[in-house]
Amino acid sequence: MENLDLELKSNGGISKKLYWAPRVLSILFILFLTMFSFDVFEPGLKWWEMAIGFLMHNIPVLVLTIALVISWRREIVGAVVFFVAGLLYIALILTNKHFEMVMLTWILFISGPAFIVAVLFLINWNKKRVLLKDV
Repeated sequence: MENLDLELKSNGGISKKLYWAPRVLSILFILFLTMFSFDVFEPGLKWWEMAIGFLMHNIPVLVLTIALVISWRREIVGAVVFFVAGLLYIALILTNKHFEMVMLTWILFISGPAFIVAVLFLINWNKKRVLLKDV
């Protein structure tokens, strides 16, 4: 298996930049999403209220982290999960009963990176699949 991984990353296979791009971008995206969970720490709240709020805000982060761990070897999982996450966020925003036009920019900043990561994982998966056919 190690020989196959080395072959996939060699000049004829998946380039190092293409291999690492979805992985690094997904880590940065997950860290970006984590930043939004810190707004639960407010004076006057009990520690357990903040802990529950922090956990609730980080459910998407936990799901995407698990998906990233699985996607490290099975890129198709990352492609599907990050694409679905982007679609779910769009649906969440568009079905919000307090929708405002400014929320459309939120879609760009949250769903956009998710879609980019999904496409990069899909490209990785496709290149690996093509190389495996030749082996």
